[in-house]
Amino acid sequence: MRVRILDESQTRGLISPEEAIKHCREAFAKLGRNEVELPDVLTIEVKERHGEVHGKGGYLHGTPYFSIKVATGFYENPKLGLPVTSGGVWVFSAVTGHLAAMILDNGFLTELRTGAAGAVAADLLARATVDTVGIVGAGTQARFQLEALLCVRAPRTIQVWNRHQPRAAEYAAEMSGRLGRPVLVQDTVRGLVTSSDLIVTTTPSDTPIIMASWVKPGTHLTAMGSDIPYKRELEPALLRKAKLVVDRLSQCLTQGELHHAVAAGVIAASDVHAELGQVAAGLKAGRTSDTEITIADLTGVGVLDAAVANAVVSAAESRGVGRWLEV
Repeated sequence: MRVRILDESQTRGLISPEEAIKHCREAFAKLGRNEVELPDVLTIEVKERHGEVHGKGGYLHGTPYFSIKVATGFYENPKLGLPVTSGGVWVFSAVTGHLAAMILDNGFLTELRTGAAGAVAADLLARATVDTVGIVGAGTQARFQLEALLCVRAPRTIQVWNRHQPRAAEYAAEMSGRLGRPVLVQDTVRGLVTSSDLIVTTTPSDTPIIMASWVKPGTHLTAMGSDIPYKRELEPALLRKAKLVVDRLSQCLTQGELHHAVAAGVIAASDVHAELGQVAAGLKAGRTSDTEITIADLTGVGVLDAAVANAVVSAAESRGVGRWLEV
């Protein structure tokens, strides 16, 4: 048996942000129509190294492959001169069950599909016209989120806040150069929130950093940092005053912003408006008013990994990319 091996540079050349958004939107719609197989998330904490491991898998009905992905986040890595995130995807034939490909991408596809999920959420839930975008956090995912978001919205102003202001300044300089337009640094998170129409949170915070009273009517928030039970970025009261959409209800009840709001007795699971897949499939409405506050609580679903893995391996096959491992 032969297994296709793809490294990070090859993987990056096989899928674009725009393609990732398209595939993730389709995957969400299939999830909304129950046309997927989606197991629960495997989570391992390596607390002594401030590390976390996520194992996610999925199968989209009618596609050639199913996949299992492992993604890691070790937040002390910069002290060692290493990236925070890493990982890879194992892709199997949906016909034979045999291993078809190993995508050794150092976590690139996880970052790409997470940014794409944020763009899909914003496109379905934010106002059509957005004046100011605020990015909370200045790490790798803050970069992917902004690049993907600009595929679906055209804000006049972009701003960033980070607990460590030098990192925010570095982010602003890098993204300004990459995008060819200014990215401003906000001195306070409150200042960013009160002046933004669309906010994306990308931090590993374990305490709320955005308060309900700061958020103005009509704002959309995409909260993607809370993907493990102890993480949280939003004050629970904020979820009570918003139209809340989750990527997967069962996941968000154990490790999302919803998890903390329910535990605090602020809202109940029945208060969730919809899963994002239901909105993508047209089964539930998204935003229905320019004044309502909308929140997308994203914990990351394995069918998105399966969607981008299918796209990458199919592209590799058609272009003859990768090397073979005989097993």
